[in-house]
Amino acid sequence: MDAEETRTQLARLALSMHEESTVADTIERVLDYARQAVDCSHAGVAFVHAGRQIETVAATDPVVRTLEATQNRLKEGPDLSLTRADRSLIVADTASDARWPRWGAAAAELGLRSMVGARLYTSDRTIGTLNLYDSRPHHFTESDLEVAHVLARHAAISLWNAQNSQNLLRAVDSRKLIGQAQGILMERFDLDEDAAFAVLRRYSQNHNLKLHTVAETVVKTRRLPEEGLAAEALRNDGAGTGRTPT
Repeated sequence: MDAEETRTQLARLALSMHEESTVADTIERVLDYARQAVDCSHAGVAFVHAGRQIETVAATDPVVRTLEATQNRLKEGPDLSLTRADRSLIVADTASDARWPRWGAAAAELGLRSMVGARLYTSDRTIGTLNLYDSRPHHFTESDLEVAHVLARHAAISLWNAQNSQNLLRAVDSRKLIGQAQGILMERFDLDEDAAFAVLRRYSQNHNLKLHTVAETVVKTRRLPEEGLAAEALRNDGAGTGRTPT
């Protein structure tokens, strides 16, 4: 792909990635385009979790997952550097790169001799890394690094938006579920809305269950789990407002 075509494709991809889509869809688009824009044999996207653990969430070949998993075990590697300091980097030859000798040896043994990586980040947080690999040493150029960096910036924003959208949908679904469970308790035990919610919350706390888990059980079974124990929740939170469970 020449420079002009690369810029055009980047612009098109940026627009498509910022359309409403799931996290999985966004990652698939990134990997598909990365392999077109940058001539490489393999590509992967890794997310970073608390404690700086790296998790490969998508890869074009299992060998990428194998290699990236070694970074958690060895406590060294380009992904870890990208999530902590570097925004993008090139590994010209894994067999001779002195920055991460043990990771480099593992990469060379797996047949991956060069790499370009870019951090996936927004103004608020680091999401992970975009990693492109090739079996040829000294394969990637500064132009490839620039393309990977630009692609990663667009991808990070799209992934952040997709994650927030999915979290919002889960929150809305959870609120609907809790509302349905409240309605069942209100009808069955003659409770008002506040008392029904208090019963769900008390049961959740007493049994170390998430509130939506308790609500889901109520909706499915139309009763609280272990209703003999539920009587205590009703006495504490719904006393004088309802009937004893039967």
